[in-house]
Amino acid sequence: MNMRLSRSIIGEAEAKAVSRVLLEDGYLGMGNETRKFEADLAQFLEVDPGQVITVNSGTAALHLACDAVRELAGQTPGQPEILVPSLTFVASFQAITAAGCKPIACDVLLETGTLDLEDAAQRISENTIGLMYVDYASNPWQLSTVYEFAKKHNLRVIEDAAHAFGCRHHGERIGSFGDLVCFSFDGIKNITCGEGGCVVAFDDKAASLIKDARLLSVEGDTAKRFSGGRSWEADVKRQGWRYHLSNIMAAIGREQLKRFPKEFLPKRTLRAQVYGQRLCKQDGIALFQVDPKDFIVPHIQVVRVLDGRKEHLRTELEKKGIPTGLHYKPNHLHTFFGAGQVHLPKAEQLFSEILTLPLHPALSCQDVEEICATVAKALA
Repeated sequence: MNMRLSRSIIGEAEAKAVSRVLLEDGYLGMGNETRKFEADLAQFLEVDPGQVITVNSGTAALHLACDAVRELAGQTPGQPEILVPSLTFVASFQAITAAGCKPIACDVLLETGTLDLEDAAQRISENTIGLMYVDYASNPWQLSTVYEFAKKHNLRVIEDAAHAFGCRHHGERIGSFGDLVCFSFDGIKNITCGEGGCVVAFDDKAASLIKDARLLSVEGDTAKRFSGGRSWEADVKRQGWRYHLSNIMAAIGREQLKRFPKEFLPKRTLRAQVYGQRLCKQDGIALFQVDPKDFIVPHIQVVRVLDGRKEHLRTELEKKGIPTGLHYKPNHLHTFFGAGQVHLPKAEQLFSEILTLPLHPALSCQDVEEICATVAKALA
């Protein structure tokens, strides 16, 4: 069980919390438990509770953020466009198209896998309304520069921080600053709700739109549900979706958040440190660069396998019962997003090199040592 690529870490505390909602509270939809989870997240992030908007998935968070950016941008000459690095989970691109916008695939940096701002600058048009920045492999690389770039070009920033819960950029916790910051709480993230996510909004108008949109755009329904009521006669003026987070999922999230600082955070960082120490001088392997001023709580352990030996290493690891992953196929290569009509050389090179090794709190440091020894033997 431990030698899995990723896994949920759920225990008695989460089971008791769900049981309490089921047997004592008796209301399974969005209500008081969800309100408390948003308050807990706000305290953790050191923001106002009204800025935290929980939803039923990280994809929903991205979709609602894109939808709010499109709504607030007003009319554009053509279809609104959002810049996005191609090397990301397909949810990033699907969220953009779901909001009626066009994803503009951008290249990434070989050293980090994160957005190449020079490439992005060349793709700005009169229809560009936003930039989706992905904290790839939990790395908020050059995040301050990204926000400066967006301000210079009058673009809204949707930060896909699905990998980066608990991370810090130059001392500031991810989600404590920015524009629209989106987290995922799915089963294998740094904390989980089973399924869930949230948007942290630093714009009151965007926050209001997102709060209503997650509840089918019934105006003011969040306040009603948090007080145990419903909005029976409220107006609906725009498209909305059924994206709210249930009390059951919120109860799991609240317990996970309690466990994060003293359990999940140190275990994830320690195992990543062992990987770094063992693989930093390994022939045939390159690790992504990180800013020493940043604090990384890793969600996944991605390495670059050089000299065309990725498939060989992947096969040898799987022979030893060590699973591997691929995060991710660049989206511009998917049929729905152009089938490679745009050439992004660095993203395509990384696609041929990247391999994800097991990382989660149930993995022991000895397990990591054995994985690294197997890597060294396979590449020898």
